[in-house]
Amino acid sequence: MLRSGAHLFSGPIASRVERSQSAHMIDDAIESVEIREDGRLFVKPASQNFSLIYRAALEVGWDPATKSLFSPKPREWTYPMWFGQILAAAATEYGVQLSLTPATRWVNIAGDLQSEIADPAQWKGPAA
Repeated sequence: MLRSGAHLFSGPIASRVERSQSAHMIDDAIESVEIREDGRLFVKPASQNFSLIYRAALEVGWDPATKSLFSPKPREWTYPMWFGQILAAAATEYGVQLSLTPATRWVNIAGDLQSEIADPAQWKGPAA
C-alpha cells in the first residue's frame, strides 16, 4: 500500500502529472476502490468532487450518486492502467493528488489485483 503523499506516478503518466505538480496540488485520500459487476473500476475520493472530469476526454467519468470517478470496462487496458489514468486525470485536470491509504477500502478486488493496482509500475498507459 502507498502512504498518503507518496509519489504515485511513473512511466508515461509521470511527465503529465509532474508538470501539473509544479503548481500547488491538493491531496485527497482514496476512500474506496471497487470493481462493479459490469466490470467498471470506481475510485471514490474522500472529499473532492470531479463532476466535469469528462471534459478531459480521457474516458474517465464521474458518478454523482456514489461520488466516484470511474473507468469503462477494461478492453485493451488493465485495471492498474485505468487506475493510473483516473489518478492522472484528477491530477492534471483538477490539481488533486489522490492517494491510497491504509484506510482505503477494496471492494470486489482480490488481494493480488489490489497489489497490482497499488503498484505505480503497473499504471503505464497512453496518458503521457
